[in-house]
Amino acid sequence: MQKKLRVGVVFGGRSGEHEVSLVSAASVIQALDKEKYEVVPIGITPEGRWISSDRSLQLLKAKAGLEREPERFLVPEPNRQALLAAEAGDGPALPLDVVFPVLHGTYGEDGAVQGLLELASIPYVGAGVLGSAVGMDKIAQKQILQREGFPLAKYLAFPSSAYERKPKGVLARLERHLRYPLFVKPANTGSSVGISKAHNRKELKAAIALAAQYDRRVIVEQGFVNAREIECAVLGNDAPIASVLGEIIPSNEFYDYEAKYVDGKSQALIPAPLPKALSSKIRVMAVRAFQAIDCAGMARADFFLSRRSQRVYLNELNTIPGFTSISMYPKLWEATGMSYSALLDRLIALALERHRLMNGLRRAYTPAREWYR
Repeated sequence: MQKKLRVGVVFGGRSGEHEVSLVSAASVIQALDKEKYEVVPIGITPEGRWISSDRSLQLLKAKAGLEREPERFLVPEPNRQALLAAEAGDGPALPLDVVFPVLHGTYGEDGAVQGLLELASIPYVGAGVLGSAVGMDKIAQKQILQREGFPLAKYLAFPSSAYERKPKGVLARLERHLRYPLFVKPANTGSSVGISKAHNRKELKAAIALAAQYDRRVIVEQGFVNAREIECAVLGNDAPIASVLGEIIPSNEFYDYEAKYVDGKSQALIPAPLPKALSSKIRVMAVRAFQAIDCAGMARADFFLSRRSQRVYLNELNTIPGFTSISMYPKLWEATGMSYSALLDRLIALALERHRLMNGLRRAYTPAREWYR
């Protein structure tokens, strides 16, 4: 019999999207084919402790009993490739064949965990350090996409410390270059955490204060009036493919955290009702954007479509999209003809493929002369 792959599913984390991660992970763990994979649940508490047992997900959801769970950790060197117990006697090392980070937000989607896994030489699902970091940082991502010629909403960015020193100057600059309504965002969050829509200066000041609680840098984007929100799922490594498109009809004024996860009233139209030529154009843009920031494995590309001009604007790429039962990424692939479990199989295969490729690269150089002795 073929040996099962041991898959470490990592969830939780030190992030404002901790709870979203738990729901995504529950769906992933349930859908992984137990005939092919031995699943190792790896939970990270909001304080950053790593735990691993069959109860990890349940305990993190209940927010109880976590202190009694033995702590685990990964060693950042390539000879173990295993999850280790922090204390002697707390169980054997668990070698991992591949890791599926179902971590949304800081310390999980931003390249931090990806860097640890690179040092540990463990294959992992999703983008590498660079793609993850750029995908998470809204400012860096927009700067790269802008240089690559993608159509974007007008925006300005600034450190929160600049606003604290000269708030009137920053506000005047924003109002001089951008028109209301404005979207104010922390540079590094997802799931619309810390994001506000401002219609006037009073709301703008409150929005900046909120965003600054989540990041030391703030980005302000000019909003589109009556625009359609279109999403596309991208899958692959060096030769990615795009799914059919979906359209979000948010239940609130914009697709905020409540509209995404809580009230259950937002609608998703899959496939999006768009002309074939326009759909093809957006799918091509999604793949190009995926490649522009060096993504791997998966990403969801989000667009705005002006109802009046029919112009398409790229909003952002999300390198670890939601995997809950209502999340667009798996739903878009299901509509394209790939089931949830088949999608997970493909993502794991892509992770192993990328790891083999990276391991085949030379990491050492022997000088002709031993000048360093």
